[in-house]
Amino acid sequence: MSKSKKTILIIASVVLILGSIAYLAADRYLIRHVEIADVLAYSTTTVSAETIQTEESTTETVSDETETVLTEKSTDTITSDDWNYQSSSVSISIKEISTGSGQDTVRYFVADVTILDATQLQSAFADNQFGRNIIEYTSQIAKANNAIFAVNGDYYGFRSDGIVIRNGVIYRDEPARIGLAFYLDGSMKIYDETQTSAQELLDEGVWNTLSFGPALIESNVIAENLSNVEIDTNFGNHPIQGNQPRTGVGIIDNNHFVFVVVDGRSPGYSKGVTLTEFAQIFKDLGCTDAYNIDGGGSSTMYFMGRVVNNPLGKNKERGTSDILFID
Repeated sequence: MSKSKKTILIIASVVLILGSIAYLAADRYLIRHVEIADVLAYSTTTVSAETIQTEESTTETVSDETETVLTEKSTDTITSDDWNYQSSSVSISIKEISTGSGQDTVRYFVADVTILDATQLQSAFADNQFGRNIIEYTSQIAKANNAIFAVNGDYYGFRSDGIVIRNGVIYRDEPARIGLAFYLDGSMKIYDETQTSAQELLDEGVWNTLSFGPALIESNVIAENLSNVEIDTNFGNHPIQGNQPRTGVGIIDNNHFVFVVVDGRSPGYSKGVTLTEFAQIFKDLGCTDAYNIDGGGSSTMYFMGRVVNNPLGKNKERGTSDILFID
């Protein structure tokens, strides 16, 4: 084989290898993999025959109750401003807190949320689709779902494992880590995904799950070794150690939650916090349990049509795959 042909062959091989790597990277991080194209339609069709039968047998009662609820909503007195919202069924109060100074400044936002019914804490997916690499801004997802308040979720779409139950519907059952479950009785529990299944959780009354972590506080005790914990080690994951922007949720009592979003990676505005510092914030707020969810550039708090915090100090959101919200 001539030297020129060998050169051409080598170049072609290199191009093929680089092309394959580029495709794999795009497939992993950019190309949408839609598993469910219409989540709202899917969630409706997954209602069990038993539930349908129960609903049919109580149609008249449910209709009466629905009419009552609608009447109450139509006459409900709502008061709100840039930082507060109050109705007969929802109370939201948001505070901006700043500590330190100069390069050590830390700025975070605390939302104290009380709801009447556990199902008022909902989840929504980007573009109303379920799958990998499907993203929208937190504010976009919130507005599409008429949310009063929202924070980014666990970015389930970055991975293909974990237990994903949203608004009482199972979307994924691949146990992998320590998860968080919100129950229909208004409680919130941290659990080991590998010791149960999505169906078991649903049968126990779970309404929503998050699969990220780590647990920050359990039964009033701050978790140990937070400075060494790892969540995911697959390629593409950013470290969760050090001073970072963060989003988390804690519980004070049934249907009484605290959401905290810490801005970071912006010296002079907010440097972020460590996981241990993040846990202490929830502890100081009176939470009995608290859990870390997706952070970094995803950390976003939305309220009454606007983004409350300043993501990365740039006033620019990063796309995410899901949110938790109150409507």
